[in-house]
Amino acid sequence: MLRRLSGRVHQVHTGICLASAEETVLDVATTQVTFAPLTTVEIDQYIASGEPFDKAGAYGIQGLASKFVERIDGCYFNVMGLPVNLFYLHWRRLIEA
Repeated sequence: MLRRLSGRVHQVHTGICLASAEETVLDVATTQVTFAPLTTVEIDQYIASGEPFDKAGAYGIQGLASKFVERIDGCYFNVMGLPVNLFYLHWRRLIEA
C-alpha cells in the first residue's frame, strides 16, 4: 500500500450520516493527499514502527507518516478519520431546526 501511495496523489473519502426525527443528512468529505516519493528504507522503517497496522490506508497523517505528506487539499481531520467541521455544520443545523 505504501509503495502504491509513494510519489502519488490519492483521495480520502469519509461519509457521514446524521438523522433526526424529521430529517436524515448524508454527506461525504473528500481530501486529496500528495505523498512524497518514498524509499524502500523509509517504508521499512515506518512498518517497523508498528504505526501503519491499525490505519485505514496504512498510514496516520497525525503520526510518523506526517513527514511523507507533501500537500493536502481539503480537510485534515477527514484524513485522520472524521471531517469534524462538516459533521458539526450538519449537526448544528439539525438541532436548530
